[in-house]
Amino acid sequence: MDQELPTYHVIIPAAGSGTRTGLNAPKQFQTIHGRAILDYTLDVFENDPYCEGIVLALPKDMASTFVPKHSKITNIVAGGATRQSSITNALAALNNIKDTDLILIHDAARPYLHRDDLAKTLRAFKQDGVRAATLCKHVNDTLLHTSGDRPDRSELYALQTPQIFEYGLITKAHQQATTNKHTDDSALVTALGESVKLVIADHYNDKITFAQDITMAEKILPETVTYETRTGQGFDVHAFDDGTSEKPLILCGVTVPHDRALTGHSDADVGLHTITDALLGAIAQGDIGRHFPPSDATFKDMDSAVFLEKASDLVKEAGGKIINIDLTLICEAPKITPHAPAMIARVADILQIDQRRVSIKATTTEKLGFTGRKEGIAAQAVATVKVPEYE
Repeated sequence: MDQELPTYHVIIPAAGSGTRTGLNAPKQFQTIHGRAILDYTLDVFENDPYCEGIVLALPKDMASTFVPKHSKITNIVAGGATRQSSITNALAALNNIKDTDLILIHDAARPYLHRDDLAKTLRAFKQDGVRAATLCKHVNDTLLHTSGDRPDRSELYALQTPQIFEYGLITKAHQQATTNKHTDDSALVTALGESVKLVIADHYNDKITFAQDITMAEKILPETVTYETRTGQGFDVHAFDDGTSEKPLILCGVTVPHDRALTGHSDADVGLHTITDALLGAIAQGDIGRHFPPSDATFKDMDSAVFLEKASDLVKEAGGKIINIDLTLICEAPKITPHAPAMIARVADILQIDQRRVSIKATTTEKLGFTGRKEGIAAQAVATVKVPEYE
């Protein structure tokens, strides 16, 4: 163990909503290779011998129920409405800390921190007078202000984390803050008139912010789980009504012009019902009736997107990823092909997957059977998912 590096306590603010990703859950809890992004971030400090403890700030509804997987998590606190307030809460949870002890603050959705960059930032405190330091990177792109000005990028830096402070300094900065809208802690410290040492990162350390960043993370973060590919099959039938209903015909979340609607307890979307069953089958979670029984009045006339979202969430909870959806709608009327692109787009949007992973097509039964007599629509689907291999 390199005795030249100081020890520290780390605060991980993980209570944010992560709305900019456009996903259903906060980005720090999105899974990559079967593990939450937050777990990858925590790994860095769990495996660092200079880390003496981790304080984790979580959403209020999780703070009391979260079961930590990392042994160095010493405190779990309820986060506040802003990042700044979450860190204030975390600072208050630290015990037996001296003013000169180092507090490291690191973004929950910044899982790429390299050991060398961490050490480089800690090493800055060996210099006389340094009480605060932050990892950063040069700005390489040409910048344009809305005023039309182009700032000199040679004088600009993109601040990252970790940001490291003496405990007494960062505590004072939070206590004396005049606004609760600061997006990083170095701003609070500079507001006190203190300088913050800039440490240039040598490795990739960007924050996961948007949906495309998660795609990038899948390529960068290591796979620590062995996966297997599983398939599920779905089949469903709904009859047409007598033509007097004012309800529209909904197929795969799209309103399709037709003189008759389908009958059913919910919105009778036979396409989404079939895909839902296929996904549930792939992860051995029964069928749609198990999760949304037709005897429950709650689901009367419900948008079937709710059912498909639930199946998608269950796949994610199993550490899985949807690889492909293949749906066939079976009917004489209406014509499906003109509406297939919109259906594909809607299904992909509900499942939050690329449209190239969704196939929707149609066939007839050559006027045989109930579909041939235009009495209803049948559908069958196959869903392919990747899930962690069972032991």
